[in-house]
Amino acid sequence: MADETLLTNLLTFTHLLRQAGLPVSPEQSRDFAQALTLVDVGSREQVYHTARSLLVTRQEHLDLFTTIFNSFWRTHGGHQLPQGQKAPVAPRHNRPSEQFNVVTYMAYKAKQTDEEIDIADKSGTFSRAELLGNKLFADMTPEELETIKQLMQEMRWELAQRQTRRRVPDKRGDRLHLRQAMRAATKFGGVPLQLSWQSRKIKQRPFVLIADISGSMEKYGRLLLQFFYSFSHSFKNVECFVFGTRLTRITGQLKLKNIDQAIDEAARDVIDWSGGTRIGDSLRTFNQQWSRRVLRRGAIALIISDGWERGDVSVLRREMRYLQHRCHRLIWLNPLLGRRSYQPLVEGMAAALPYIDDFLPIHNLQSLRELSQHLGALGQHRSVKPKLMVQSQV
Repeated sequence: MADETLLTNLLTFTHLLRQAGLPVSPEQSRDFAQALTLVDVGSREQVYHTARSLLVTRQEHLDLFTTIFNSFWRTHGGHQLPQGQKAPVAPRHNRPSEQFNVVTYMAYKAKQTDEEIDIADKSGTFSRAELLGNKLFADMTPEELETIKQLMQEMRWELAQRQTRRRVPDKRGDRLHLRQAMRAATKFGGVPLQLSWQSRKIKQRPFVLIADISGSMEKYGRLLLQFFYSFSHSFKNVECFVFGTRLTRITGQLKLKNIDQAIDEAARDVIDWSGGTRIGDSLRTFNQQWSRRVLRRGAIALIISDGWERGDVSVLRREMRYLQHRCHRLIWLNPLLGRRSYQPLVEGMAAALPYIDDFLPIHNLQSLRELSQHLGALGQHRSVKPKLMVQSQV
């Protein structure tokens, strides 16, 4: 009978976690049930750490898990121990009848004197992320794009690092720190009994984002600003630019903490939104006015555009060549590249392609995840020719 009660409590607990938005798989539930046979189920600490190690897979879910576990343990914990007669429950203490989630739980625990706050209910976010992972941004409804915005804020970006010329103390370093070794030798009569080592300091590479917000990219415009916001708040030394017929720097506007206010500020300051496309002229402005400021210390430049050029293609070709020489790596993201039938045949895209180090798609949520992995795996050298990468996408 005790085993049946324990199994019932286990299933109820994992069901509450799923309702609150935590991704608990059947395999995790099975492993948790097997692990409980190896610990003292009457010990709250042992059960908590067992459940935490097997059922929590993301750091941001830890607080919610702890809240649910504490509530569940107070209600169901220690079921094998004899229970005394409970006092009558007042009507105001009745548990809410609506479906359990973090919002209803916090409302249940709140006092009448507490200040009212708005809480975003993320129940079911994991399942929505799986469903929207491979859906094209261009085919999404406004409600789905709102979900993508929330998922972008939760993404954990990775970015390649570089070795600087400066050296720092390191026990596993590759060069002897002579000054530190001689300083330590003075303690032992000039005999260097302790050797100190040093290695090159590792720092994040600067990053420059340049996005096309012309008429042909109108359906992706606001989504790109959300991508810029998420990226610029994940790293330091990130510069953001947009262009249509002219180049506009929006780094300062995206520094605001509120994402909607930051995007509205950035969109309001761009006067050529959904207009024509002059990629070459915009890159020439960037190369002349900004490249020396923001492309130092091995910066990575990322351009987002479909490659439609209304200006002189020779200008685009010349400015792409200059930009590639100035930065450590030049990456081009094209939302049309996600289609199997796509070929870079438009005049602007064909002119820019020879000077691109990495040619990648940006058409759905999965492509953003792959971009994060790609940026984290960038090496010290440039990639293979982009034509090979295009063939792998077709």
